[in-house]
Amino acid sequence: MTNKRIMVVDDDKEFLEELRETLVLSGYEVKTVSDACDAFPTAMRAKPDLILLDLKMKGMTGFEVANKLKNYSGTMEIPIIAMSGFFTADEDDTLLSFFQIQNYLRKPFNPLDIITRIENIFKENQRRKN
Repeated sequence: MTNKRIMVVDDDKEFLEELRETLVLSGYEVKTVSDACDAFPTAMRAKPDLILLDLKMKGMTGFEVANKLKNYSGTMEIPIIAMSGFFTADEDDTLLSFFQIQNYLRKPFNPLDIITRIENIFKENQRRKN
C-alpha cells in the first residue's frame, strides 16, 4: 500500500466521489475539492503528492487553478493530471504545456487508466530525484 496523497478537484460531486473511492481502494490518501476556488488554499494546507484537476469548472477554470499552483513556490512542484470531457489534449496541448500540466485524461476514462498514469508520474519523478 502507498501513503501518497492525491487531491482531486472537480465540480461534479458524483464523479468526485467515484474517483475518490477508486483511489482509496488503490491505497492512496485522497482529499476532494468540489469548488475550484478552494483548490489553491486546500493544496497549500494538504500538500498533496499529485493533483487531479478538472479543466472546466464553474467560478474558476482548471487552467486558472493550475496557473496559481505553478506560480507559488509551495505548490509549484506538485504534478498535475488534467481531466476533461470538454477539452481535448490535441486542441489544448499548448495550454497544457504552458500551465505545466504533466498529463491529460479525457472523460470518461477507465479507472485503471488513472491509476496507471498516477503510478507512472510517481515513478518518473522518483527517477529524476535519483
